[in-house]
Amino acid sequence: MNPPLEGLRVLDFSTLLPGPYASMMLADLGAEVVHVESPVRADLVRVMPPHDGDASAAHAHLNRSKQSVGLDLKKPGAKELVHRLVGGFDVLLEQFRPGVMDRLGIGYESLRKVHPGLVYCAVTGYGQTGPYRDRAGHDINYLAVSGVSSYTGRREGGPLPLGIQVADVAGGSHHAVIGILAALVQRERTGEGQFIDISMTDCAFAMHAMAGAGFLACGEVPEREGELLNGGSFYDYYATRDGRYLSVGSLEPAFSAQLFGALGLSELASKALSPDPETQAAVKAALREKFLERDLCEWQAVFAGLDCCVEPEATLEEAVSHPQVEARGLVVGVPRGDGSEQRQAACPIRFSAAEPVYRHVGRPLGADTHAVLQEAGFSAGELAALAADGVFGPGGARGGESTQ
Repeated sequence: MNPPLEGLRVLDFSTLLPGPYASMMLADLGAEVVHVESPVRADLVRVMPPHDGDASAAHAHLNRSKQSVGLDLKKPGAKELVHRLVGGFDVLLEQFRPGVMDRLGIGYESLRKVHPGLVYCAVTGYGQTGPYRDRAGHDINYLAVSGVSSYTGRREGGPLPLGIQVADVAGGSHHAVIGILAALVQRERTGEGQFIDISMTDCAFAMHAMAGAGFLACGEVPEREGELLNGGSFYDYYATRDGRYLSVGSLEPAFSAQLFGALGLSELASKALSPDPETQAAVKAALREKFLERDLCEWQAVFAGLDCCVEPEATLEEAVSHPQVEARGLVVGVPRGDGSEQRQAACPIRFSAAEPVYRHVGRPLGADTHAVLQEAGFSAGELAALAADGVFGPGGARGGESTQ
């Protein structure tokens, strides 16, 4: 079965997490992605631990199935090279601060003149406009500015840094892919490409789907542990005797009746959704006390036969080997290029008539420079001249290396 995006070509100038995750999704779905990276200032993710051999595990994952081209975009010949190269691509993805690509001579307005059908997606922290457009930021900052962290965490302890990067991935990466695919559908009708402005702060703000809707429509300000789904009700995590945790989401009456019945607290079922804070506090106190009476494995046995939205908190090690994760094939072996494989998280999108593709783990920097540019029509003499001018970095153009 051919992957859904087979034939789509993406030129990716992004680094770190949001852009590379987005282009990884496109590559998983069959797009041909060429990752352009500075040979002078390599992507920080390349050196982030832990390492699998000589390669960063995160970089090998985020850049799987992509070809790697090393270009020093500040060199005089780089602008002309990109203008010539981009004609063979459908999509350009970048993650620089606003105006950087324009100053390099390869911004959207410049490139659309040579490629009117180009779909150009820029992912930034705060977007292309507004007083924060040039401000630096990271995931934690976007969640703070967007108001998400204001009602996330514990009332006494304050906001918590999350284990995954919500604004980066759910905000930047996913919305970038949605925007790119929507623009490609529109291009099918009009023949014209367009510029897509993805702000991770915008996207985080747009995810105020529940409490945010209540504030905008009714003026109710959400607070930490003050809402139905953020710890203000019995919908929460509870410690067990052995220091593990159970997630309890038994909101609906049919579920809460099973929960409190299994705990021998049936008298509390009618109070489970009481809007009174004191009643909720009493219900939660009773649950906390009860769950501390047994170890996690004992509670798992209690709830194994019930269907009431109670599940143990799994460590990452446990999650990888969870029967549901295994049944869904969420861990795959991706070829390294030496006959071995690296385990990575799979593409989670399922199609009835297509399969994701995993060609290889992330490539060494610039490993495909020669091959990509030769395919684009650059002669050996042109490549030699560009290499002499330092466009490919101190080591010159690379090509022909095996994958990591």
